[in-house]
Amino acid sequence: MSDRSATPPSQRHRHRVERAPRGTRLVPSGSAGRITVVALILGAIATIIGVALLWPTFTDPELDPYFAQASGASVMTERGEVVSTEMAPCGSPDNGRVLPGPPLDPRFPGPECPRSIVRLDTGPDAGREVLLEIPPGPGSPELGAGDQIQLGRSPQGATDIYAFEDFTRTVPMALWLLVGAAVMVAVGRWKGLRALIGIVVALIVVVGFVLPSILDGNPAILVAIIGGSAVLYLVIYVVHGINLKTHAALLGTLSAMLAAALLSWVVIETTRITGLSGDSTTQVQVFVQHVSLTGLLLAGFIIGALGVLNDVTVSQSATVFEMRHLDPHAGPVEVFRSAMGVGRDHVASMVYTLVLAYTGSALPLLLLFSLGTRSPLSILTSDVVAVELMRSLVGAIALALCVPLTTAAAVWLSRDVTSEELDRATVGTRA
Repeated sequence: MSDRSATPPSQRHRHRVERAPRGTRLVPSGSAGRITVVALILGAIATIIGVALLWPTFTDPELDPYFAQASGASVMTERGEVVSTEMAPCGSPDNGRVLPGPPLDPRFPGPECPRSIVRLDTGPDAGREVLLEIPPGPGSPELGAGDQIQLGRSPQGATDIYAFEDFTRTVPMALWLLVGAAVMVAVGRWKGLRALIGIVVALIVVVGFVLPSILDGNPAILVAIIGGSAVLYLVIYVVHGINLKTHAALLGTLSAMLAAALLSWVVIETTRITGLSGDSTTQVQVFVQHVSLTGLLLAGFIIGALGVLNDVTVSQSATVFEMRHLDPHAGPVEVFRSAMGVGRDHVASMVYTLVLAYTGSALPLLLLFSLGTRSPLSILTSDVVAVELMRSLVGAIALALCVPLTTAAAVWLSRDVTSEELDRATVGTRA
Protein backbone atom coordinates (compact mmCIF):
# COMPACT_ATOMS: atom_id res chain seq x y z
CA MET A 1 0.00 0.00 0.00
CA SER A 2 1.44 3.43 -0.97
CA ASP A 3 2.11 6.24 1.47
CA ARG A 4 -0.68 8.30 -0.14
CA SER A 5 -3.31 5.65 0.67
CA ALA A 6 -2.08 5.59 4.28
CA THR A 7 -2.55 9.32 4.68
CA PRO A 8 -5.83 10.24 6.43
CA PRO A 9 -8.32 12.08 4.19
CA SER A 10 -8.29 15.17 6.46
CA GLN A 11 -4.52 15.53 6.08
CA ARG A 12 -4.73 15.03 2.32
CA HIS A 13 -7.38 17.80 2.22
CA ARG A 14 -5.17 20.20 4.19
CA HIS A 15 -2.26 19.41 1.88
CA ARG A 16 -4.35 20.31 -1.16
CA VAL A 17 -5.48 23.59 0.41
CA GLU A 18 -1.92 24.58 1.28
CA ARG A 19 -0.80 23.99 -2.30
CA ALA A 20 -3.84 25.65 -3.88
CA PRO A 21 -2.93 28.69 -5.95
CA ARG A 22 -3.83 32.00 -4.42
CA GLY A 23 -6.50 34.14 -5.97
CA THR A 24 -10.26 34.14 -6.26
CA ARG A 25 -12.31 32.49 -8.96
CA LEU A 26 -14.98 34.73 -10.36
CA VAL A 27 -17.16 31.76 -11.34
CA PRO A 28 -17.20 28.70 -9.03
CA SER A 29 -17.26 25.19 -10.42
CA GLY A 30 -20.89 24.44 -9.48
CA SER A 31 -24.01 25.25 -11.45
CA ALA A 32 -25.32 27.51 -8.65
CA GLY A 33 -22.33 29.82 -9.04
CA ARG A 34 -22.68 29.96 -12.82
CA ILE A 35 -26.38 30.82 -12.56
CA THR A 36 -25.64 33.52 -9.96
CA VAL A 37 -22.91 35.12 -12.03
CA VAL A 38 -25.08 35.07 -15.17
CA ALA A 39 -27.93 36.70 -13.21
CA LEU A 40 -25.60 39.40 -11.87
CA ILE A 41 -24.19 40.03 -15.36
CA LEU A 42 -27.73 40.43 -16.74
CA GLY A 43 -28.49 42.82 -13.87
CA ALA A 44 -25.37 44.84 -14.67
CA ILE A 45 -26.37 45.03 -18.35
CA ALA A 46 -29.88 46.17 -17.37
CA THR A 47 -28.33 48.81 -15.08
CA ILE A 48 -26.06 50.11 -17.84
CA ILE A 49 -28.98 50.30 -20.27
CA GLY A 50 -31.07 52.09 -17.63
CA VAL A 51 -28.32 54.62 -16.99
CA ALA A 52 -27.98 55.23 -20.73
CA LEU A 53 -31.73 55.72 -21.21
CA LEU A 54 -32.11 57.94 -18.14
CA TRP A 55 -28.84 59.83 -18.59
CA PRO A 56 -29.48 63.52 -17.75
CA THR A 57 -29.14 66.30 -20.29
CA PHE A 58 -27.57 68.63 -17.70
CA THR A 59 -29.58 71.57 -19.05
CA ASP A 60 -30.81 74.18 -16.61
CA PRO A 61 -34.56 73.74 -15.99
CA GLU A 62 -36.90 76.66 -16.61
CA LEU A 63 -37.74 78.12 -13.20
CA ASP A 64 -39.92 80.93 -11.98
CA PRO A 65 -37.72 84.06 -11.47
CA TYR A 66 -39.15 84.34 -7.96
CA PHE A 67 -37.44 81.04 -7.07
CA ALA A 68 -34.04 82.75 -6.87
CA GLN A 69 -35.36 85.22 -4.30
CA ALA A 70 -37.40 82.68 -2.31
CA SER A 71 -34.55 80.19 -2.10
CA GLY A 72 -31.83 82.78 -1.53
CA ALA A 73 -30.13 81.89 -4.80
CA SER A 74 -30.14 85.54 -5.88
CA VAL A 75 -27.79 86.39 -3.00
CA MET A 76 -24.14 85.97 -3.93
CA THR A 77 -21.72 84.78 -1.29
CA GLU A 78 -18.33 86.32 -0.55
CA ARG A 79 -15.61 85.43 1.95
CA GLY A 80 -14.26 87.79 4.59
CA GLU A 81 -12.26 87.99 7.83
CA VAL A 82 -13.37 89.75 11.00
CA VAL A 83 -10.89 92.53 11.82
CA SER A 84 -12.38 93.71 15.11
CA THR A 85 -15.56 93.52 17.21
CA GLU A 86 -16.78 95.98 19.82
CA MET A 87 -19.97 96.86 21.67
CA ALA A 88 -21.60 100.04 20.35
CA PRO A 89 -25.11 101.46 19.86
CA CYS A 90 -27.02 99.74 17.07
CA GLY A 91 -28.51 101.56 14.09
CA SER A 92 -25.51 102.87 12.18
CA PRO A 93 -26.46 103.94 8.62
CA ASP A 94 -23.31 102.15 7.43
CA ASN A 95 -24.55 98.73 8.59
CA GLY A 96 -23.97 96.21 5.79
CA ARG A 97 -22.18 98.72 3.55
CA VAL A 98 -18.59 99.20 2.46
CA LEU A 99 -16.96 101.74 4.77
CA PRO A 100 -15.42 104.85 3.17
CA GLY A 101 -13.98 105.70 6.57
CA PRO A 102 -14.88 105.27 10.26
CA PRO A 103 -18.47 103.99 10.68
CA LEU A 104 -21.10 106.63 11.31
CA ASP A 105 -22.91 106.70 14.65
CA PRO A 106 -26.68 106.10 14.66
CA ARG A 107 -28.91 109.17 14.54
CA PHE A 108 -31.06 107.77 17.32
CA PRO A 109 -28.83 105.65 19.58
CA GLY A 110 -30.45 102.42 20.66
CA PRO A 111 -29.32 99.48 22.76
CA GLU A 112 -25.75 98.35 22.34
CA CYS A 113 -24.93 95.37 20.16
CA PRO A 114 -21.77 93.78 18.75
CA ARG A 115 -20.44 95.75 15.77
CA SER A 116 -17.85 93.98 13.63
CA ILE A 117 -15.50 95.32 11.01
CA VAL A 118 -15.02 92.69 8.29
CA ARG A 119 -12.39 92.80 5.55
CA LEU A 120 -13.69 91.32 2.28
CA ASP A 121 -11.44 88.72 0.63
CA THR A 122 -13.47 88.10 -2.53
CA GLY A 123 -15.91 89.93 -4.79
CA PRO A 124 -15.86 93.38 -6.39
CA ASP A 125 -15.06 95.01 -3.02
CA ALA A 126 -12.18 92.68 -2.10
CA GLY A 127 -9.72 94.36 0.25
CA ARG A 128 -12.27 96.86 1.58
CA GLU A 129 -14.03 96.78 4.94
CA VAL A 130 -17.71 96.32 5.80
CA LEU A 131 -19.63 97.06 8.99
CA LEU A 132 -21.85 94.29 10.39
CA GLU A 133 -24.26 94.78 13.28
CA ILE A 134 -25.64 91.56 14.75
CA PRO A 135 -28.22 92.10 17.50
CA PRO A 136 -27.74 89.65 20.36
CA GLY A 137 -30.29 86.89 20.81
CA PRO A 138 -30.78 83.11 20.68
CA GLY A 139 -28.77 81.66 17.81
CA SER A 140 -26.96 84.91 16.99
CA PRO A 141 -23.34 84.29 15.95
CA GLU A 142 -20.57 85.60 18.17
CA LEU A 143 -17.88 87.08 15.94
CA GLY A 144 -14.33 87.66 17.05
CA ALA A 145 -11.19 89.02 15.45
CA GLY A 146 -9.69 86.53 13.02
CA ASP A 147 -12.94 84.62 12.31
CA GLN A 148 -13.37 83.54 8.69
CA ILE A 149 -16.98 84.11 7.63
CA GLN A 150 -19.28 84.05 4.60
CA LEU A 151 -21.22 87.21 3.72
CA GLY A 152 -24.28 87.40 1.51
CA ARG A 153 -24.05 90.15 -1.13
CA SER A 154 -27.28 91.46 -2.60
CA PRO A 155 -27.30 94.39 -5.05
CA GLN A 156 -29.42 97.40 -4.08
CA GLY A 157 -29.20 100.05 -6.75
CA ALA A 158 -25.64 101.15 -7.39
CA THR A 159 -24.31 99.65 -4.15
CA ASP A 160 -24.13 96.21 -2.58
CA ILE A 161 -25.49 95.30 0.84
CA TYR A 162 -23.65 92.67 2.87
CA ALA A 163 -25.02 90.48 5.66
CA PHE A 164 -23.64 87.65 7.75
CA GLU A 165 -24.33 84.31 6.06
CA ASP A 166 -22.30 81.66 7.86
CA PHE A 167 -18.89 80.76 9.19
CA THR A 168 -16.26 79.49 6.74
CA ARG A 169 -15.60 75.88 7.71
CA THR A 170 -13.52 74.71 4.76
CA VAL A 171 -10.22 74.26 6.59
CA PRO A 172 -11.51 72.66 9.83
CA MET A 173 -13.86 70.35 7.94
CA ALA A 174 -11.07 69.32 5.58
CA LEU A 175 -8.84 68.57 8.57
CA TRP A 176 -11.54 66.47 10.22
CA LEU A 177 -12.14 64.60 6.96
CA LEU A 178 -8.42 63.86 6.77
CA VAL A 179 -8.47 62.64 10.38
CA GLY A 180 -11.45 60.38 9.65
CA ALA A 181 -9.81 59.03 6.51
CA ALA A 182 -6.54 58.41 8.37
CA VAL A 183 -8.36 56.50 11.12
CA MET A 184 -10.28 54.39 8.60
CA VAL A 185 -7.12 53.53 6.68
CA ALA A 186 -5.12 52.85 9.88
CA VAL A 187 -7.76 50.47 11.23
CA GLY A 188 -9.22 49.06 8.02
CA ARG A 189 -5.97 49.27 6.02
CA TRP A 190 -6.60 48.41 2.37
CA LYS A 191 -10.30 47.80 2.98
CA GLY A 192 -10.57 51.14 4.78
CA LEU A 193 -9.10 52.90 1.74
CA ARG A 194 -11.48 51.06 -0.56
CA ALA A 195 -14.38 52.07 1.71
CA LEU A 196 -13.41 55.72 1.23
CA ILE A 197 -13.34 55.18 -2.53
CA GLY A 198 -16.79 53.58 -2.26
CA ILE A 199 -18.17 56.65 -0.47
CA VAL A 200 -16.84 58.93 -3.22
CA VAL A 201 -18.30 56.68 -5.92
CA ALA A 202 -21.74 56.65 -4.24
CA LEU A 203 -21.77 60.45 -3.94
CA ILE A 204 -20.73 60.83 -7.58
CA VAL A 205 -23.60 58.57 -8.72
CA VAL A 206 -26.18 60.43 -6.61
CA VAL A 207 -24.99 63.95 -7.48
CA GLY A 208 -23.92 63.26 -11.05
CA PHE A 209 -26.77 61.00 -12.19
CA VAL A 210 -29.73 60.65 -9.79
CA LEU A 211 -30.39 64.33 -9.07
CA PRO A 212 -29.90 65.68 -12.63
CA SER A 213 -31.98 62.84 -14.08
CA ILE A 214 -34.87 63.57 -11.71
CA LEU A 215 -34.62 67.28 -12.63
CA ASP A 216 -35.00 66.27 -16.29
CA GLY A 217 -38.43 64.89 -15.40
CA ASN A 218 -37.54 61.18 -15.55
CA PRO A 219 -39.55 58.87 -13.24
CA ALA A 220 -37.93 59.34 -9.83
CA ILE A 221 -38.57 55.79 -8.62
CA LEU A 222 -36.98 54.30 -11.76
CA VAL A 223 -34.01 56.67 -11.46
CA ALA A 224 -33.59 55.69 -7.80
CA ILE A 225 -33.64 51.96 -8.60
CA ILE A 226 -31.15 52.29 -11.47
CA GLY A 227 -28.95 54.67 -9.48
CA GLY A 228 -29.10 52.44 -6.40
CA SER A 229 -28.21 49.41 -8.51
CA ALA A 230 -25.24 51.25 -10.00
CA VAL A 231 -24.05 52.24 -6.53
CA LEU A 232 -24.32 48.64 -5.30
CA TYR A 233 -22.45 47.15 -8.25
CA LEU A 234 -19.64 49.68 -7.95
CA VAL A 235 -19.34 49.99 -4.18
CA ILE A 236 -19.67 46.34 -3.13
CA TYR A 237 -17.08 45.11 -5.60
CA VAL A 238 -14.73 48.06 -5.04
CA VAL A 239 -14.81 47.74 -1.25
CA HIS A 240 -15.04 43.96 -0.81
CA GLY A 241 -13.48 42.63 -3.98
CA ILE A 242 -14.81 40.25 -6.64
CA ASN A 243 -15.34 36.90 -4.95
CA LEU A 244 -18.04 34.40 -4.02
CA LYS A 245 -19.29 36.10 -0.88
CA THR A 246 -19.67 39.47 -2.61
CA HIS A 247 -21.67 37.78 -5.39
CA ALA A 248 -24.09 36.48 -2.76
CA ALA A 249 -24.16 39.81 -0.89
CA LEU A 250 -24.92 41.74 -4.06
CA LEU A 251 -27.69 39.33 -5.05
CA GLY A 252 -29.28 39.67 -1.61
CA THR A 253 -28.95 43.46 -1.58
CA LEU A 254 -30.47 43.90 -5.04
CA SER A 255 -33.41 41.67 -4.07
CA ALA A 256 -33.98 43.60 -0.85
CA MET A 257 -33.75 46.93 -2.72
CA LEU A 258 -36.49 45.87 -5.14
CA ALA A 259 -38.59 44.71 -2.19
CA ALA A 260 -37.99 48.10 -0.52
CA ALA A 261 -39.13 49.89 -3.70
CA LEU A 262 -42.39 47.95 -3.80
CA LEU A 263 -42.89 48.36 -0.06
CA SER A 264 -42.25 52.13 -0.28
CA TRP A 265 -44.94 52.52 -2.92
CA VAL A 266 -47.45 50.55 -0.82
CA VAL A 267 -46.64 52.54 2.33
CA ILE A 268 -46.99 55.93 0.60
CA GLU A 269 -50.25 54.92 -1.07
CA THR A 270 -51.84 53.53 2.09
CA THR A 271 -50.69 56.22 4.55
CA ARG A 272 -51.23 59.10 2.08
CA ILE A 273 -48.13 60.93 3.25
CA THR A 274 -47.02 63.73 0.94
CA GLY A 275 -43.89 65.26 2.43
CA LEU A 276 -45.39 68.71 1.88
CA SER A 277 -44.73 69.61 5.51
CA GLY A 278 -41.09 70.26 4.63
CA ASP A 279 -40.10 73.67 3.25
CA SER A 280 -37.83 72.18 0.59
CA THR A 281 -40.56 69.84 -0.67
CA THR A 282 -43.01 72.75 -0.87
CA GLN A 283 -40.53 74.76 -2.95
CA VAL A 284 -40.08 71.78 -5.28
CA GLN A 285 -43.85 71.59 -5.79
CA VAL A 286 -44.10 75.33 -6.52
CA PHE A 287 -41.00 75.93 -8.64
CA VAL A 288 -40.14 72.49 -10.14
CA GLN A 289 -43.60 71.31 -11.04
CA HIS A 290 -42.47 68.72 -13.60
CA VAL A 291 -40.96 66.64 -10.76
CA SER A 292 -43.41 64.21 -9.15
CA LEU A 293 -43.46 64.65 -5.37
CA THR A 294 -44.66 61.08 -4.86
CA GLY A 295 -41.83 59.80 -7.03
CA LEU A 296 -39.35 62.01 -5.19
CA LEU A 297 -40.59 60.65 -1.87
CA LEU A 298 -40.28 57.09 -3.18
CA ALA A 299 -36.74 57.78 -4.40
CA GLY A 300 -35.82 59.08 -0.95
CA PHE A 301 -37.20 55.94 0.68
CA ILE A 302 -35.26 53.65 -1.69
CA ILE A 303 -31.91 55.44 -1.41
CA GLY A 304 -32.33 55.72 2.35
CA ALA A 305 -32.87 51.96 2.61
CA LEU A 306 -29.61 51.23 0.74
CA GLY A 307 -27.56 52.69 3.56
CA VAL A 308 -28.57 49.97 6.00
CA LEU A 309 -28.61 47.00 3.62
CA ASN A 310 -25.02 46.83 2.42
CA ASP A 311 -23.43 46.24 5.82
CA VAL A 312 -25.81 43.45 6.78
CA THR A 313 -25.69 41.58 3.47
CA VAL A 314 -21.89 41.51 3.26
CA SER A 315 -21.59 40.36 6.89
CA GLN A 316 -24.29 37.72 6.44
CA SER A 317 -22.71 36.34 3.27
CA ALA A 318 -19.29 36.24 4.94
CA THR A 319 -20.80 34.37 7.90
CA VAL A 320 -22.22 31.66 5.63
CA PHE A 321 -18.97 31.13 3.76
CA GLU A 322 -17.00 31.06 7.01
CA MET A 323 -19.34 28.39 8.41
CA ARG A 324 -19.02 26.32 5.25
CA HIS A 325 -15.26 26.71 5.37
CA LEU A 326 -15.06 25.52 8.98
CA ASP A 327 -17.41 22.60 8.36
CA PRO A 328 -17.54 21.67 4.65
CA HIS A 329 -19.80 18.70 5.43
CA ALA A 330 -22.55 20.78 7.08
CA GLY A 331 -25.89 20.58 5.29
CA PRO A 332 -27.58 23.61 3.71
CA VAL A 333 -30.39 23.65 6.29
CA GLU A 334 -27.92 23.53 9.18
CA VAL A 335 -25.82 26.36 7.74
CA PHE A 336 -28.93 28.45 7.02
CA ARG A 337 -30.25 28.09 10.57
CA SER A 338 -26.88 28.92 12.15
CA ALA A 339 -26.31 31.95 9.95
CA MET A 340 -29.86 33.20 10.59
CA GLY A 341 -29.09 33.19 14.32
CA VAL A 342 -26.26 35.65 13.67
CA GLY A 343 -28.42 37.66 11.28
CA ARG A 344 -31.26 38.07 13.78
CA ASP A 345 -28.89 39.68 16.28
CA HIS A 346 -27.60 41.99 13.57
CA VAL A 347 -31.11 42.99 12.50
CA ALA A 348 -32.20 43.66 16.09
CA SER A 349 -29.27 46.00 16.72
CA MET A 350 -29.63 47.81 13.38
CA VAL A 351 -33.39 48.38 13.78
CA TYR A 352 -33.13 50.29 17.04
CA THR A 353 -30.09 52.08 15.60
CA LEU A 354 -32.36 53.43 12.84
CA VAL A 355 -34.96 54.59 15.35
CA LEU A 356 -32.40 56.24 17.63
CA ALA A 357 -30.73 57.96 14.66
CA TYR A 358 -34.05 59.49 13.59
CA THR A 359 -34.97 60.48 17.15
CA GLY A 360 -31.64 62.24 17.61
CA SER A 361 -31.93 64.20 14.37
CA ALA A 362 -35.57 65.14 15.10
CA LEU A 363 -35.11 66.26 18.72
CA PRO A 364 -35.67 70.00 17.97
CA LEU A 365 -38.85 69.18 16.04
CA LEU A 366 -40.14 66.87 18.76
CA LEU A 367 -39.35 69.51 21.38
CA LEU A 368 -41.45 72.10 19.51
CA PHE A 369 -44.31 69.65 19.23
CA SER A 370 -44.15 68.87 22.94
CA LEU A 371 -44.69 72.57 23.75
CA GLY A 372 -48.06 72.58 22.02
CA THR A 373 -51.39 71.10 22.92
CA ARG A 374 -51.38 68.26 20.38
CA SER A 375 -51.64 64.71 21.64
CA PRO A 376 -48.69 62.33 21.18
CA LEU A 377 -50.74 60.26 18.69
CA SER A 378 -51.52 63.39 16.64
CA ILE A 379 -47.83 64.28 16.61
CA LEU A 380 -46.72 60.82 15.48
CA THR A 381 -49.29 60.71 12.67
CA SER A 382 -48.58 64.23 11.37
CA ASP A 383 -47.04 64.35 7.90
CA VAL A 384 -43.68 65.75 8.98
CA VAL A 385 -43.13 62.96 11.53
CA ALA A 386 -44.92 60.21 9.58
CA VAL A 387 -42.58 60.64 6.58
CA GLU A 388 -39.50 59.93 8.68
CA LEU A 389 -41.17 57.15 10.65
CA MET A 390 -42.29 55.40 7.47
CA ARG A 391 -38.86 55.91 5.93
CA SER A 392 -37.30 54.24 8.96
CA LEU A 393 -39.94 51.49 8.86
CA VAL A 394 -39.25 50.73 5.19
CA GLY A 395 -35.54 50.56 5.97
CA ALA A 396 -36.17 48.24 8.92
CA ILE A 397 -38.39 45.88 6.92
CA ALA A 398 -35.93 45.84 4.01
CA LEU A 399 -33.19 45.13 6.53
CA ALA A 400 -35.15 42.20 7.96
CA LEU A 401 -35.85 40.82 4.49
CA CYS A 402 -32.26 41.08 3.29
CA VAL A 403 -31.03 38.66 5.97
CA PRO A 404 -32.91 35.53 4.82
CA LEU A 405 -32.51 36.54 1.16
CA THR A 406 -28.74 36.93 1.46
CA THR A 407 -28.38 33.86 3.66
CA ALA A 408 -30.32 31.73 1.18
CA ALA A 409 -28.27 33.12 -1.72
CA ALA A 410 -24.98 32.45 0.08
CA VAL A 411 -26.02 28.91 1.11
CA TRP A 412 -27.18 28.15 -2.44
CA LEU A 413 -24.02 29.60 -3.94
CA SER A 414 -21.72 27.69 -1.59
CA ARG A 415 -23.50 24.33 -1.76
CA ASP A 416 -21.32 22.83 -4.51
CA VAL A 417 -18.19 24.92 -4.04
CA THR A 418 -14.97 22.96 -3.56
CA SER A 419 -12.89 23.18 -0.40
CA GLU A 420 -10.16 25.12 -2.22
CA GLU A 421 -12.69 27.68 -3.47
CA LEU A 422 -14.12 28.04 0.03
CA ASP A 423 -10.64 28.64 1.38
CA ARG A 424 -9.99 31.39 -1.16
CA ALA A 425 -13.45 32.92 -0.68
CA THR A 426 -12.92 33.33 3.06
CA VAL A 427 -9.39 34.76 2.92
CA GLY A 428 -10.80 38.28 2.71
CA THR A 429 -13.20 37.61 5.58
CA ARG A 430 -10.45 36.70 8.00
CA ALA A 431 -7.96 39.33 6.78
